[in-house]
Amino acid sequence: MVGIIVAMTPAQPDADFPMQPIGHIASDFPDKFGIPRQPGLATAARARLLLSPPFDDPLAVRGLDAFSHLWLTFIFHLSPDRRWVPLVRPPRLGGNARVGVFASRSTHRPNRLGLSLVELIDIDTRRGVALELRGCDLVSGTPVLDIKPYLPWAEARPEARAGFAPEAPPRLPVGFSANAEAVLAERPDGDSLRELIVQVLAQDPRPAYHGASRTEGQARVYGVRLRDVDVRFQVRGDVEGPGVSVVEIEPA
Repeated sequence: MVGIIVAMTPAQPDADFPMQPIGHIASDFPDKFGIPRQPGLATAARARLLLSPPFDDPLAVRGLDAFSHLWLTFIFHLSPDRRWVPLVRPPRLGGNARVGVFASRSTHRPNRLGLSLVELIDIDTRRGVALELRGCDLVSGTPVLDIKPYLPWAEARPEARAGFAPEAPPRLPVGFSANAEAVLAERPDGDSLRELIVQVLAQDPRPAYHGASRTEGQARVYGVRLRDVDVRFQVRGDVEGPGVSVVEIEPA
């Protein structure tokens, strides 16, 4: 038998592949600070993907409601600049150790592409197309490039090695001041907002170099914007162990 070798002509190194966002995200996260570092860590986080013309044709999502989870390909549009470096400092390693950019999920990537697994709650086709999502880790305004259904039989690999992130990050206990409790009690979405605050703050959203293992910055009051409020909090480290205290909740 004679073997046949087919020579493939590679794309030119400087070839352009223009991409157009198919829609944008509106989420519980108006700002980058406080967004969970991975999807699914804050299941109370809701988002809405609004498809843009001409992609807002209901025919484009026919059959999508048969799937419970979706892959979203998106752009890290709030990255400071387009510059990339071969080594990055993952927050999971304390913000000091370096790994290769392709061994991380850093936002500072050559093409600033992100991939997020989200839960599909509903599809609204009354005016164009809007997807209701849960467990989202995307800031409002994020441009989405593509949607693909998640196939658990093909893409779930429990036996896979997870490198320097072998398990979900530890969670801190979260407490609320009397003032914060009063604000939540007056809101119609108080229960869901409380759940969102707990899930976000339990992961200690502070910069990695202010991590829970360090005493520096523990007395500092931080602020994170969620939905339409600013949440002021402190991370304590006392004899009872580390934890988070919500100091106050104010209108954004």
